Amino acid sequence: MIELGEAQRFVMERVAALEPREWPLERARGCVVATHVVAREAIPGFANSSMDGYALRSSDATTPGARLRVVDSIHAGDVSALRLEAGQAMRIMTGAPLPDGADCVCMVEETVVEGDVVTIARTLGPGDYVRQIGEDTEVGQALFAPGDELNPTAIGVLAGQGFRTVLVHPRPRVGVLSTGNELVSADDPLGPGQIRDLNRPLLLALLEETGCTPVDLGTAKDTAAEITSALSRAVEDCDAVISTGGVSVGDVDFVKVVIGELGAGDARWMQVAIKPAKPFAFGVVGPRRTPLFGLPGNPVSTRVSFEMFVRPALRVMAGHLIRERITLDAVLDDALEPPTDAKVHLVHVTVGWGADGVLHVTDAMRRGSHLLNAIAGANAIATVAPDTACAAGDRVRVMILDADSLGVSR
Repeated sequence: MIELGEAQRFVMERVAALEPREWPLERARGCVVATHVVAREAIPGFANSSMDGYALRSSDATTPGARLRVVDSIHAGDVSALRLEAGQAMRIMTGAPLPDGADCVCMVEETVVEGDVVTIARTLGPGDYVRQIGEDTEVGQALFAPGDELNPTAIGVLAGQGFRTVLVHPRPRVGVLSTGNELVSADDPLGPGQIRDLNRPLLLALLEETGCTPVDLGTAKDTAAEITSALSRAVEDCDAVISTGGVSVGDVDFVKVVIGELGAGDARWMQVAIKPAKPFAFGVVGPRRTPLFGLPGNPVSTRVSFEMFVRPALRVMAGHLIRERITLDAVLDDALEPPTDAKVHLVHVTVGWGADGVLHVTDAMRRGSHLLNAIAGANAIATVAPDTACAAGDRVRVMILDADSLGVSR
């Protein structure tokens, strides 16, 4: 067996970010910027009111109670044709351009209007309630750098600059193939000895969650010829390919053999010192060096193997600088069964913030590489090494799978 870190390094040393492409802005959320982006327009592009109220000259409001004649009204999108003179004011709405001659705004709540005369109830200074040119963004200001992920706010910033496309690393297209004579799709009746294919839907959903473009490759029977044909086609069409099953030591475990052959010397079958997900195969195939992952067939092992090997590699391909999920220390509310072997045990758990402000492991799921339903409620994976203290009150390292689920647990 080899250590987890060695297996991970073998994968990560063989993947690289996909070549950048100009991508439509409306499809770029979650993508990673591949170039420096600078502002080409000032935001705001003109001085405008931050309040509904009255635009005036601050020199006319040096004491409370100034009475000014209202000479115009300006809405957002309008421009007054008049210049504001001494003793005058203009009704103005939020976002409307400040008229020539004005240097401040009094909010409507601090005014009294009688006919065409407005009384200003407070003193005002230059710039009060005015959004100045370039206050948010100046022309030439750095907006984004390579490696920045475009969240919804970033999309808004780029749209505000008039960008229609942006140079990003594209989302990897990742194919998923399930292998096994025993597999049946959801639409087909179960025959003797058959099981439904759940790994493929699981992985397709995980890929979507990761920000990739999932490609359903269907299933292949446990024959070297069929697996070779399916994987050979897949690596030509996809940026990466995942298969499940066929990587252990059974008589028809052909996937590890096929990956070795397709990888032409840059592939490896590994027995990793973790539980679950010990068997794992990986290679890079063809002139594009397409990553090809061979994951174990038991569904919990598939899930763990995806987290340990596939997801970090795909994030590299997508251009992300942060490849790993968040890991934190958590306090065990109940004892965990410590490993009795030399493997690192990866245990699905539920964690939440306690009333003490500390993250707690509140529940550990039943272990078993085939027990997928048992881990459906898990929001983290605890790393339990052979020398890890596992008594109640001890701390354990956890990888957060679902940060949105973290709340006060006790």
